Amino acid sequence: MDEDDFYDDDEQYYGGPYVIVEKRDAGIGPLLIGLAVGAGLALLLAPQSGDQTRQGIVRRARRAQEAAQDLVEDVSGVVADKFNDVRASVEERIEATLGSVDDKKRRVSNAYHAGRAAAREARGELEQRIAESKAAYKDS
Repeated sequence: MDEDDFYDDDEQYYGGPYVIVEKRDAGIGPLLIGLAVGAGLALLLAPQSGDQTRQGIVRRARRAQEAAQDLVEDVSGVVADKFNDVRASVEERIEATLGSVDDKKRRVSNAYHAGRAAAREARGELEQRIAESKAAYKDS
């Protein structure tokens, strides 16, 4: 191929031969087919008898089950510990909030009672002044 092969009759460059690449999602099908073929070949080419192979599969399945159970127990323990920690923290915050509310309630109650006592005292003084004013008015 020489350089003239990339030009058309009007002497315009068209870039040469094109390469078209198609992209498709393979999906899960080829994976499953590959797994099935691999498992079949493994069984055909296995150096053990069928009984030994089945026993090995059962052993591996038990180990996988035990590992899964251990994982579940570990995760359950971690979740339970975290839940207990969060619960304790929430309980502490609730107790602190209730203590603060009780303290503010006591302060409001004390202020209310002090205000009532001051009002009674002011009323007594006012009544005494009125009585004195009335007596002074009667005397004059």
